[in-house]
Amino acid sequence: MPNLKELRNRITSVSSTMQITSAMKMVSAAKLKRSQDAIVQVRPYADKLGVLMANVSATLDSSENPYAINRPLARVLLIPVTANRGLCGAFNSSVLKRTKIVLEQFANEGVAVDVFALGKKGRDQLRKLDNLVGSDIDVVAKVSFDAARSLAQGVMNDFASGKYDRVVVVYNQFKNAAIQLVREEVVLPIPQPEGRPSSDYLYEPNKVELLNSLIPTHIHMQFFKALLDSQASEQGARMTAMHKATDNAKSMRDGLKLDYNKARQAAITNEILEIVGGAEALSS
Repeated sequence: MPNLKELRNRITSVSSTMQITSAMKMVSAAKLKRSQDAIVQVRPYADKLGVLMANVSATLDSSENPYAINRPLARVLLIPVTANRGLCGAFNSSVLKRTKIVLEQFANEGVAVDVFALGKKGRDQLRKLDNLVGSDIDVVAKVSFDAARSLAQGVMNDFASGKYDRVVVVYNQFKNAAIQLVREEVVLPIPQPEGRPSSDYLYEPNKVELLNSLIPTHIHMQFFKALLDSQASEQGARMTAMHKATDNAKSMRDGLKLDYNKARQAAITNEILEIVGGAEALSS
């Protein structure tokens, strides 16, 4: 059994760790509130815009909407979205695991895949891949619509030029602080609705001018939504992980304190026995 000094040192160490994890939990909780508000406000607009564009795209030809062309798959761009930091449970590993599954699926189909990693953790884990064509950690560090638009525009240009036949984003979709769902979403070409379009549309001022503005906005928004979802999911996962770590540290500290009290009581009992034994020896 460890001596009293070792137990005191371990109690101090665990208490310090518990203070750190508790502080990280509170920081993540504050960031989660802002991130959750952002994705809750953006998601209805992005989803409705996606349904609208899917219906509109079904009525257009390739000259009117080059971002809805379904070409035979020869090369695909895969964009996994991870965090720049760890200590957030299975947040990063879930995305990387799904990324590897998607890579294997395309490889089995004979489709070439390029990977563009968003986030430091994804970049570090995937840098050994021969098909890692680039990475960006700043767009994850500070999520903004301008950054998402810049990223999306480059991807759109590559798709429109025929460099890629499909663009897939893998990210964590935020459900609540404890649950994040890994999504594998095709952002290009714009998905087509099943069956006939649900509505007919009147275009004002004119069809070409409206679509030239609306289609890029839709694609920019899909990237922005994925980044916001990932940001909120990261904070929720980190808050949950730090909450569990704090509980585990408290349980460990309580167990160490119990061991310390037992050891201290045993030491005091031994001292009393030695004193009594010495007194009896002097009296005899």
